[in-house]
Amino acid sequence: MFTHKDIEYRTIYVINCVHERSLRVSNGELLLEEQVENSDKTKTLTKLPFQKILAVFVIGHIRVTTPLIEKCQKHGVALVVMKPSLRPVFYWANSAEANYLLHERQYKFDKNDITIGKVIIRNKIENQLKALKDTRCKDELMTEACKTLQSCIDTLPDVDNYDSLMGIEGVAAKSYFKALFQDYNWQQRRPRTKCDVMNVTLDIGYTMLFNYIECFLRMFGFDLYVGVFHRMWFKRKSLVCDIMEPFRPIIDKAVRKAWNRKQFAESDFILQKSEYKLKYEHNPEYSKVFFDALIAYKTETFKYIQAYYRCFMGCKSVSAYPSFRI
Repeated sequence: MFTHKDIEYRTIYVINCVHERSLRVSNGELLLEEQVENSDKTKTLTKLPFQKILAVFVIGHIRVTTPLIEKCQKHGVALVVMKPSLRPVFYWANSAEANYLLHERQYKFDKNDITIGKVIIRNKIENQLKALKDTRCKDELMTEACKTLQSCIDTLPDVDNYDSLMGIEGVAAKSYFKALFQDYNWQQRRPRTKCDVMNVTLDIGYTMLFNYIECFLRMFGFDLYVGVFHRMWFKRKSLVCDIMEPFRPIIDKAVRKAWNRKQFAESDFILQKSEYKLKYEHNPEYSKVFFDALIAYKTETFKYIQAYYRCFMGCKSVSAYPSFRI
């Protein structure tokens, strides 16, 4: 297992590969190389010592070597490869897969038990409320949204079934997004439908958050498909969906800030067959905004998941479970 010191001094690196590049090992270091145009030679773009790498996220086209995988295994470096569309296509990590006691605990967890789920959703709504207050906007819509979210938080202790918990989460989300993005003709949150540029931007950010959280969960050997709130579904990593919930407002704030600063614009997207898609050439700048926002919380993220692991394994009271604050 990694310690706090590892997370403090090791870094997540993001490599944008618009053109095909390669990763290999030389003299104990990770080398990023690309082909010299009209030549058989390659040039080294950067060198990274493995001791300082926590994870490498590659966006685009990459080649990897067997010695590289071996080095990653030795130093516990996670390797995530995503398509230019930011869809993950490969994940490798030297996870604590032998942690059978954790798996046993996950499989025995009562799927109708929503106690941990309530803690996660409460944490999420609290961070949504904080995100609204951080805007320093005090108009009627924002004020009402804050009241609605606080009411949802106050109601959570009395919730005793899954459907009611889902309902409270939905009510909070509807008010939250409407107030947070009121200056951008917000209609409603429609995941993965690509119906408007704001929803597409959020989907991009949440996809990157998903991969980021998965990287940390794999370090402890969790079965990612067994959650405590999201129901099990074919090929859905329900636990990652659970744990990322309190962290979503990081992405929401990053999106709002980027649009306010004109870093993101509607002209960055193209409409194809009634679906908005981010133009290929803008992938690097969008990924940089989101990863900068996420990496700022890398220590807090690790400590949260570490504390969650210890509470879950120790069958501790829900009052002992961690809370992440933006």
